[in-house]
Amino acid sequence: MFLFDKIPWYSALMALILLTILILINEITRKNKWCAISVYIILPIVLTFSLWPKTAGAGSSVGYWFPWVKTYSALAGVIGFMALRYVKGLDKNKLMLMFPPFILALNILEAVYRDFQCFGIQGVENGLVMIGGLWNIINGIAGILNIVTLTGWCSIFISKSKSKDMIWPDQLWFWIIAYDLWNFSYTYNCISDRSFYVGFILLLSCTIPAFFIKKGAWLQHRAQTLALYTMFTLTIPTFADSSRFAVKSSHNTNVLLIVSILSLIANASVLIYEIKRINQHKLNPLNDDIYFDLKAYKDVISENK
Repeated sequence: MFLFDKIPWYSALMALILLTILILINEITRKNKWCAISVYIILPIVLTFSLWPKTAGAGSSVGYWFPWVKTYSALAGVIGFMALRYVKGLDKNKLMLMFPPFILALNILEAVYRDFQCFGIQGVENGLVMIGGLWNIINGIAGILNIVTLTGWCSIFISKSKSKDMIWPDQLWFWIIAYDLWNFSYTYNCISDRSFYVGFILLLSCTIPAFFIKKGAWLQHRAQTLALYTMFTLTIPTFADSSRFAVKSSHNTNVLLIVSILSLIANASVLIYEIKRINQHKLNPLNDDIYFDLKAYKDVISENK
């Protein structure tokens, strides 16, 4: 196949099951505070001291810095968002409203750094085939653009619904798609033989809810599904790369280049569109919502306020 070596029926079925479970747990913990506390605070504390040192320690396929940093940074994001949602008055604190874009930018920077780091790597590292090249640089630049195009964080608010979702109205579908292309390209470049699950399926698990279940809450969906999956990978590190259900990358350098170029084009396009709107409406990207007059923006506001 173009992106992957082959996807047998049982791997496709497992991917569908995993996708369903991620969306389901995301929904349960989104709607119930105590379930969220149990899953994102109590459970990882228990696993940190009991199971993960054995399953994800030195010598395992996730026994290096990035999987651990990604897990705890995702959990930090979830917990921070929970504080905004459930601690009375915290969502009115302008400094606290900087936390969502900060933790998102930090997560993107972690991956950008890893993309640049992988540029000079050839061979097998931590059990994964690594093929460094120009695609790492191209996609690293796309990731930086993805951060630059974060806008409207001053208007983040908590919805009036029972679930008290964290809503970011300026984070619209085109930015989400650009992020998805960048993030998939990152996983395809740097953790290629896990990219079917950690890239494609994991991204679907937050994009589907953002488009069809709870609009405006993409970052909340992303943090929760990412935390769930990274906790899963520290628990069963062989699932995505050496189990029966593993789906291997095609390891085609032409495909690596194409995917990264698409990522750069998408993110550059969002930046160009953003600059055009800033100039057209005389906006300040540090304070103003850039897409305030678009139907998608207005729909998010009307559904949540």
